[in-house]
Amino acid sequence: MRAGADARRRTHRYRQRRAVSWAEAWRIARRDLNARFRGLRLLLVCLFLGTGALAAIGTLTSAIENEIEGRGQELLGGDLEIELWQRGLNEEERAALAEYGRLSSGFRLQAMARYGDQAAPIGLKAVDDVYPLYGSLDLEGREAVGPPAANEAYLDRGAADRLGVDTGDAITIGTQRLTVAGIIATEPDRLSEGFQLGPTVIVARDLPESAGLIAPSSMYQTKTRVAFDDVARDPEAVEEALQALFPEAGFDFRTRDRASPGADRFVGRMSEFLTLVGLAALVIAGIGIGGGVTSYLDARRQAIATLKILGATSQDIARIYALQIGAAALAGSLAGLVVGVAITPLLGLALEGLLPVETGLVIDPLALLVALTYGVLVALVFAAPPLMRARHFPAMALMRARVAPLASDRRALGIVGGGLAVIVALALVTASNPLLSAAFLGGAAAALALLAGLGWAIRKFAATLPRPANPIARGALANLHRPGSSTGALVTALGFGLAAFVVLAAVQTAIDGNIESRVPQEAPDYFVLDIPRERIGAFEQLVWAEDEEASIRAVPALRGAVLAFGPEGDMIRTADLEDIPDGAWALRGERGLTYADAVPAGNTITDGQWWGPFYQGEYLVSVDEEFAEAAGLEIGDMLTFGVLGVERTARIASLRRIDWENMGFNYVFVLSPNALADAPHNLAATIDLTDGTPTGPLLQALVREFPSSSVIEVGGILVQARTILEQVGLATLAAASVAVLAGLAVLLGAIAAARAARTYDTVVLRVLGADRRQILVMQLVEYGVLALALAVVALGIGGVLAWLVITQMFEFDWLPDWGAVLAVLGAGLAVVFAFALGGSLPLLRAKPAQALRAL
Repeated sequence: MRAGADARRRTHRYRQRRAVSWAEAWRIARRDLNARFRGLRLLLVCLFLGTGALAAIGTLTSAIENEIEGRGQELLGGDLEIELWQRGLNEEERAALAEYGRLSSGFRLQAMARYGDQAAPIGLKAVDDVYPLYGSLDLEGREAVGPPAANEAYLDRGAADRLGVDTGDAITIGTQRLTVAGIIATEPDRLSEGFQLGPTVIVARDLPESAGLIAPSSMYQTKTRVAFDDVARDPEAVEEALQALFPEAGFDFRTRDRASPGADRFVGRMSEFLTLVGLAALVIAGIGIGGGVTSYLDARRQAIATLKILGATSQDIARIYALQIGAAALAGSLAGLVVGVAITPLLGLALEGLLPVETGLVIDPLALLVALTYGVLVALVFAAPPLMRARHFPAMALMRARVAPLASDRRALGIVGGGLAVIVALALVTASNPLLSAAFLGGAAAALALLAGLGWAIRKFAATLPRPANPIARGALANLHRPGSSTGALVTALGFGLAAFVVLAAVQTAIDGNIESRVPQEAPDYFVLDIPRERIGAFEQLVWAEDEEASIRAVPALRGAVLAFGPEGDMIRTADLEDIPDGAWALRGERGLTYADAVPAGNTITDGQWWGPFYQGEYLVSVDEEFAEAAGLEIGDMLTFGVLGVERTARIASLRRIDWENMGFNYVFVLSPNALADAPHNLAATIDLTDGTPTGPLLQALVREFPSSSVIEVGGILVQARTILEQVGLATLAAASVAVLAGLAVLLGAIAAARAARTYDTVVLRVLGADRRQILVMQLVEYGVLALALAVVALGIGGVLAWLVITQMFEFDWLPDWGAVLAVLGAGLAVVFAFALGGSLPLLRAKPAQALRAL
């Protein structure tokens, strides 16, 4: 009885013993923590990759968005801009806009510049005396110059090089001869000008008219900008007021807050994609972190047991090793932040000229804080289960862990669940597209659940199989389902690692496929714009004089805006729409219009009927089927177009499927000839020369005989298109490589986590007589069975993820090269075997006597 009482008192005193303070725990943790983080390097690498990717992505995106927002007035050239096709503002419209501040207006059109025998298509920019309202127009060697004089032109460096001219030379545009007054160094509003079929040439506002380039039938655009008298005025409110005042004017507005919608969309899409890549890298790396921490704590098993025998409580153990893991996580995350910030200037240099981004060192505290938070949270979430196992089990259980593996600690589920909830909340709060991020995170969770279920199924199935007679095969099969088997961790690691290879190959080959399909190998040699209708005969004779077998296709070219659409008697005014329906982009602003007697080449009627030649009934229109579906239009519905200030209402007679990938003329709206033939307009044409015909003489003849027309060489456009798509592919490849590296780290983590248990197995097998070759073959057979089974799963998971990236994010066609994807997957399997071999060789060098004494 007395002995029992003494024991109870000792137990009571033990339970009342003061826990180790955080300072004392850190002293013990620091003493045990290797300066080079030996044993925790995998955790460092995983967090370094994920955090570095997120830091670079967040910093770069923030730098671009801040530039666009901070320089909105300069990038737009005003506080608000109104764009119109084939007309400028009338007096009433101009007076209404002038009430808000100072105005600047000008023309934008395609033209040809000539110098001797050289000719080049240009983007002609005619500006008035007050240009630019914001920012500075700089020339090479001269800063803050005003607009050019009436007989002068400022040339972009590309135009000067193409023509072979320099300052002081004389060039011809249309019918006017101009002196090159300088080479443009900085064009403040270049980004908002959008895509051009040639380098910029800036001239005086009246030049297009005096050069014969502006007529009621010409294809040109006017831009009128206003600098508000009151800088606090809301440009959105002004836009709404002008839209209400002139609902049918066909204004296309831009404000300083959205100076370049194209750049905004590009930045938004790339930010979403790159953020998902960073999250994927962290999710995949988290699995590697779990394996690495498990391996690290297993190697510290005896130290933990010794601390417990000496009186350390579970709380002490948790503090000591949480501090060690936290220190390593913080070091890896901070290293990732440093590298992420350091590479941002390099990314800025790569994007210079395409997007407004500072090329110097950019530090965004919020983006870095978010990346660091992600890294620390992922580390704690995935490190919690192995840490909790070491915290809650008695010393003797830890001592016997080699032969009696520790069970899972259900209390870790709360920590993991709470951490994952915080990560999900952070991802959704900071995402520019929460739905996309939620879908990705849901997909990642589903993939994890799928792989966990597959690991459980493989273990159960392996346990039911008959034991093979071959001892090597029997041992490999037993390794899949025995107690303490690492099958679950290996299935998850191999699944994500191989899926990363599939995603990389599928995305890259799909982009390559889009390059091949969207950029045709064969295309017309020239596009010619603004051919006068009355001179089409002379145009054809000139071309055929150079090449008798040349193919010419000429079509009427007009511009118009959809003012109303829908069933007759219940049409919707476009101006009344708060948002344009997805896919109904042709409702936004003015679009190309044409008319034809026959179905255009490359188009197929999918519903309704064509009107045929010599039609003279009510106005009819044929509409692209995809646009009709997006806008909710059917056969018999009506469309009202505004063309040069005149309304034309036509009934939908047919729907067409358009081959957008050919290099011909493709129009969403094709009207019956009687609907548009009386409107002022010119023609556009394609010229396809026979093989071997020199293009130079024809180009010179066209520029000389048709000075008001624009001749565009298609070869340059194809090179531009290929370059853009290849740059997208290269950026995607570089970004996806981060996920692949994280996948490789996961494989290493899974192998490292299983090393201790496999050392014991290897030693026992060698004691029982197995040689090194047999043990090595057994290991490879086990990994081979798992890898081959998971290759099919990885192909499915990776294929779905790649499909989402290509079709939903980039809006490309799904055109992967499955042969190349399977080849890359095969390379991934080879990497798995190489890692398995590399992880097995150290086990073969373990000395049985030494290993057995360590048990």
